[in-house]
Amino acid sequence: FYISRIGIRVLIGQYLSLRQPPVENYVGIICSRTSPYEIVRRAIDDASFMCTRKYGDAPEVIITGRLDLTFPYVPTHLHYIMLELLKNSMRATVDWHGVDADYPPIKVIIADGKENEDVVIKVSDEGGGIPRSNMDRIWSYLFTTADPAIQEGMVAFNENVDHSVDSPLAGLGYGLPISRS
Repeated sequence: FYISRIGIRVLIGQYLSLRQPPVENYVGIICSRTSPYEIVRRAIDDASFMCTRKYGDAPEVIITGRLDLTFPYVPTHLHYIMLELLKNSMRATVDWHGVDADYPPIKVIIADGKENEDVVIKVSDEGGGIPRSNMDRIWSYLFTTADPAIQEGMVAFNENVDHSVDSPLAGLGYGLPISRS
């Protein structure tokens, strides 16, 4: 269901974008010169803001690798993927080390294959890992290791909650599955 939804969303976005005036380096929603470094940098800023809002601080994120790399891709899709992965990483790091600790940095490595056919963005943290008992489910949509109350709070209607301010740092179960699609 979610893969179909993503595909339909991309097709609709592409169609609507192609009906607008052209934008340099874009064909519809596809940017011919997407910079993973710039996208990751923006996702780090967004995730750090959300982590700081929830915990009062956020781990540092270090980006290494091919910072000059560009490739054709949908920047909004890459941003969403990176934001979800970084939120997961920050939550795990803060939860594992404690709120008032000195956090080890989260590392993001940008790499490419021969002739730029493959682009790999690796996110690594020291957040305690995922229990082996959950390994079969981590690629399933809606599976999360976060507190189930987070999902309940997002699904339930509550007029006293401003979701633009109170959005969760993690727990919706989209981060890992969407990174593979």
